[in-house]
Amino acid sequence: MFIQVLQGKVSDADAVRVRFDDWTRNLGPSAEGWLGSTEGVTEDGEFVAVVRFRDEDSARRNSARPEQGAWWAETEALFDGEVKFHDYPHTTTWMDGGSDDAGFVQVIQGTYTGDASPADMDMDEDRMAELRPDVIGGTIGWDDDGHFTQTMYFTSEEDAREGERALAGDPGISAQMNEWVAQVDGLRYLDLSEPRMASG
Repeated sequence: MFIQVLQGKVSDADAVRVRFDDWTRNLGPSAEGWLGSTEGVTEDGEFVAVVRFRDEDSARRNSARPEQGAWWAETEALFDGEVKFHDYPHTTTWMDGGSDDAGFVQVIQGTYTGDASPADMDMDEDRMAELRPDVIGGTIGWDDDGHFTQTMYFTSEEDAREGERALAGDPGISAQMNEWVAQVDGLRYLDLSEPRMASG
C-alpha cells in the first residue's frame, strides 16, 4: 500500500467536500489502484485527505492523468494558501485497519526520531482491544526521513474520549505511549469529527 496525504486551510469546507465527492464519484472508479480515502476538516479549518493506493506506481499514474490535473486546478483554488502534500512509501495497518463506518477519525502527524520505524512501536493489540473497544484500527504511512501520518478510526468521538480516560488508567499502555511520544518531533493531533470515507 502507498499513502498520499494532502492538507491545508479552507474557509468554505462544504465547497471542498463537494469537490472531493466529485472526485470519488467521477474519477475514483477509473483511478487504477485506488483503495480508498478518508477526508475531514478540523475545528480550526484544516482540511485533511488521506488517500490509499495499491502501490506507488498507481498513485503516480493517477497524478499524471489529465483529468486529475484539471480536477486539482479547480480544487486547489478553494484552499487558503499553501497545500501540503506527503507521500508515504512505507505503510502498515493496525488492528482492523479502519472502517468506512467510523464515526470519528484522528490524524496524528510528526517526525519519528528513534532508531526504528513507526511500525516498530507495537502496542499490545489484545490489551488495547480490551481497554479501547472504541478503536476500530488505523493505518500508518512514513517516508525515509521519518515523517509519518497515522490515521486512527473510532466508533464515535464520545467513545474515543471515554476510551482516552480508560487508557490513562493502564500503567503498561501509558508507558508505551509515553515512550512513543518521546521519540516524535512536531507531534500534531488533527481531529475529524465529521469524517468522510470512501473505498475503491
